[in-house]
Amino acid sequence: MPELPEVETTRRGIEPKIDRQTITKVVIRNPNLRWPIDSDLPEKLTGLSIQEVARRGKYLLLKTAKGTLLVHLGMSGNLRVLPVGTPAQKHDHVDIEFDNGYLLRLNDPRRFGAVLWHDASKGDLESHERLADLGPEPLSDDFNGAYLYKLSRNRKVAVKSFIMNSHVVVGAGNIYANEALFLSKIHPLTPAQQLTKTQCETLANNIKKVLAAAIEQGGTTLKDFLNADGKPGYFVQKLNVYGRDKQACPVCGTPIERLVLNQRASYVCPKCQPLKRSRTKKA
Repeated sequence: MPELPEVETTRRGIEPKIDRQTITKVVIRNPNLRWPIDSDLPEKLTGLSIQEVARRGKYLLLKTAKGTLLVHLGMSGNLRVLPVGTPAQKHDHVDIEFDNGYLLRLNDPRRFGAVLWHDASKGDLESHERLADLGPEPLSDDFNGAYLYKLSRNRKVAVKSFIMNSHVVVGAGNIYANEALFLSKIHPLTPAQQLTKTQCETLANNIKKVLAAAIEQGGTTLKDFLNADGKPGYFVQKLNVYGRDKQACPVCGTPIERLVLNQRASYVCPKCQPLKRSRTKKA
């Protein structure tokens, strides 16, 4: 699944070609994505100009004077900027054509993505049902150690699940959660409520660090992800623990261990990230 760095990489890739451009045509080949695409979307979009290409969590936001188009890449989708007239291929579900001769094309083999319209008359964009309950952006000032510590109190859930919860913070997907926890020397199964203030500060900083590094390097190379130019990202070459089961820890040389948490693979160095069991008082 494209994670926040891949989505941000896509945003940066498409922005130069579509920002301030006017939509001349919208082609919907298959409206049956995760949520059905409005049949009148071509009528709503044609003639509007893109005022800003933004992102909230994993949603790309194409803002216009009359509303915002929310685009989610789902499990395996990608957006490409192509010349108008480029023949469509299998799984090319939506084209948005612009007056500068380019089109924005959504390809989504599994059809778990989304193309949703939020009309400006319905109020603030943050009130949209897909955005309303999202946590803060991880690279913003709103996300920090104090915030993480306050939210983690009385939370018995494993810290990896805690930081992957989009209501807590957006964008700390599986790969980056593994990496941030490794850098923080925190075992993924540690109950969130056991984190100290110092650990929360360290973890928040490392979440920022790994996401910023991934964005800078163009997103993680996933088999299903292509950025706006059709080229994979490169961050996978710099991963410390993710996908490195039984390989040597880059810090201490101990073999990396793989475990499964909530049906997601987790990778941990048992020496650098020891799991500290809480002591319970005997009756």
